[in-house]
Amino acid sequence: MGKLTWAYGPHTTARICVLEGESLVRQRSAIWVLMVTLVAGGIAWSAAAHAQEDVTVQGEVIDLACYMAKGSKGAAHKACAQMCAKKGVPIGVLTDGGEVYLLLDDHNNPDPYDAAKKLAGDRAEITGKKFNKQGVASIVVGGVKGL
Repeated sequence: MGKLTWAYGPHTTARICVLEGESLVRQRSAIWVLMVTLVAGGIAWSAAAHAQEDVTVQGEVIDLACYMAKGSKGAAHKACAQMCAKKGVPIGVLTDGGEVYLLLDDHNNPDPYDAAKKLAGDRAEITGKKFNKQGVASIVVGGVKGL
């Protein structure tokens, strides 16, 4: 591999980094790889979801399949919501203010999420970290209390 030095590029006064003893094609290839890596890394970093805040919400634990498709909720839907939650259908919470959050389990502490599943169709207080990514509001469940 050649020696890395600074030089002035053709048709410009800007200094560029070049590899002495390497072909122009290899130098340009190395520059493109570096640029693509930096851009891809920046996109991946900016797209990562970051917890916005710790939250506590109160509302009904709902199964999202029935709620989103049919608006099903409440006492009349409790048995179905519990069956869906047991089957692994995504659950959420419909807050007293009318907001819907997708509930997510904490991979390091799944017990609170499992407790939320058992409260499907019931009112509960959910605490955890709130995330919002590409329009989807969610809470990583850190605590659950039936109301």
